[in-house]
Amino acid sequence: MKLKFSIIVPVYNRPQEIDELLKSLVEQEFIDSFEIVIVEDGSQNSSEDVVKSYKNKLSIQYFYKDNSGAGASRNFGMERANGNYFIILDSDVIVPPHYLSKVKKTLQENYTDAFGGPDAAHHSFTPLQKAINYSMTSVLTTGGIRGKKKGVGKFQPRSFNLGISKEAFEKTSGFSKMKAGEDIDLTFRLWENEFETQLIEKAFVYHKRRSTIKQFFKQTFAFGTARPILNKKYPKTAKITYWFPSMFIIGFDTSIILSFFGYWQFLVFYSFYFLFIFIDSLSQNKNSKVAFLSIITTFTQFYGYGLGFLESKFLKK
Repeated sequence: MKLKFSIIVPVYNRPQEIDELLKSLVEQEFIDSFEIVIVEDGSQNSSEDVVKSYKNKLSIQYFYKDNSGAGASRNFGMERANGNYFIILDSDVIVPPHYLSKVKKTLQENYTDAFGGPDAAHHSFTPLQKAINYSMTSVLTTGGIRGKKKGVGKFQPRSFNLGISKEAFEKTSGFSKMKAGEDIDLTFRLWENEFETQLIEKAFVYHKRRSTIKQFFKQTFAFGTARPILNKKYPKTAKITYWFPSMFIIGFDTSIILSFFGYWQFLVFYSFYFLFIFIDSLSQNKNSKVAFLSIITTFTQFYGYGLGFLESKFLKK
């Protein structure tokens, strides 16, 4: 099968990000033609003028629709795309020049109807963005499940960097109405329909994620609330590891309380853990500020996800 790529990008009030993404797509080292479908999801701050400025450099379709969330916007774009293989990207990514070539080469050698790729921090990112990237991708924090290693079972692509064939999209109807965890939900339905997924390690993107601790907490909280819903919907996929962030924060809070009664030894474990986070981040990023911020972002990630998980598990019907 000859691959014809359509890149689908939902956007909400982020024209500057679209500009950076389109600029990186202009610089692709890829000889085949490909199209880009930008779906404006009810934005007040439109990206239309930015998209128009690239009309002579890229094959672009632009659509404006009422706000419905990223999942529905991705489906909207795939329904109108001309390609036979869709690549879903978030608006806050920058694509390295080799990206499309690596995707095509891998799919030609080992075709699957869906794939996911890792994310990385670009040198231009702020120290906080680099720290957030570390916390979301490190083996010490997420176990490497977001693309840092292969030994994590069947790979679950994430929507910031995801590919899906037209056939698989039509069979599964694409993304569900879930506001968070919709990409994992899609992966489970792909597997139920006997479509295979894979990690393409070299098809990484530079992912900005959130620019403040508050935004990052809100994002990870949403991730946490989604997991019990997914566990209930797909009980065979539930794992004890999904409880770890909640167990971490319960243990941390308990250790603080016990320290007031003289039992400070329990805090030693957490002190050593965050020391390892600092050393590992410093080794990877070569920046002490990023390493220090990695402690804060890791703590934020665990608290956001852990609290979201507990609220969804025990308080929401």
